[in-house]
Amino acid sequence: MKPFPKCSLITPTYNWPDALELLLKSLTYQSYLPDEVIIADDGSNTETSLLIKNYQEKLSVPLIHIRHEDKGNRKPRIMNKAIAKAKYPYIIEIDGDIIMHRHFIKDHLKFAEKGFYLYGSRANIQENYSTEIFTNKRTQFNYFSKGIKKRGRTIHLPFLAQFFRPITERSQKLRGCNMSFWRDDFIKVNGFNENLVGWGIDDSEMIQRLHNIGIKGKRLKFAGIAYHIYHKEQSKSHIDINLAIEQETTKAQIKRCEVGINQFLEV
Repeated sequence: MKPFPKCSLITPTYNWPDALELLLKSLTYQSYLPDEVIIADDGSNTETSLLIKNYQEKLSVPLIHIRHEDKGNRKPRIMNKAIAKAKYPYIIEIDGDIIMHRHFIKDHLKFAEKGFYLYGSRANIQENYSTEIFTNKRTQFNYFSKGIKKRGRTIHLPFLAQFFRPITERSQKLRGCNMSFWRDDFIKVNGFNENLVGWGIDDSEMIQRLHNIGIKGKRLKFAGIAYHIYHKEQSKSHIDINLAIEQETTKAQIKRCEVGINQFLEV
């Protein structure tokens, strides 16, 4: 079996320490740990900082806190800052409201391959079950667990993932909460587009630029399982602006965004 690449696990967060705690707790149960974990903090309060300090003492790998001032939703910018600081060649990205299956990291690294990015799906934890998982700090689930929606996505049969063919066009099933890519490829397209405003499209627009430079996608099905904690949807007031940018990226085959990770890279 080929050796796994060195990797950085990166997750954005904003003022939801209860969810971040479950994410970090699920990290402690991983069958294979990343080489470092970076929290990309979009301006959370001190409760989040205290939680991260607590887990810095618990984890056996470095846990790095990258934070900037709260000036509204600036996820692309804080993610660019975090990935600029990442020390390792492979990036695994999850959202701050994700609980990882115990083989999540191992699955992403097992299928990592030059010239490709990976994307997985998520099983949803239903709203009426949220109180229970936060009260009991529950992080382990399976097909038969209560409160799971789309439970077919909880089936872990990673040997089947190898039969899914690479894709040359961005999939509508892409979820930024569960994907991985090579840091060098991310830098080639200048990372996340900071001209995007508010919630949404930042991950898929970046992935479109990866396709524009010839990178292909592979779907992680029956592997890389993630559980998404219920929350109310964020405002989509700017979604039309972001969709227009993404459509132009696709139509004009744009390979690099103007405002991206380059401003944070050390020369």
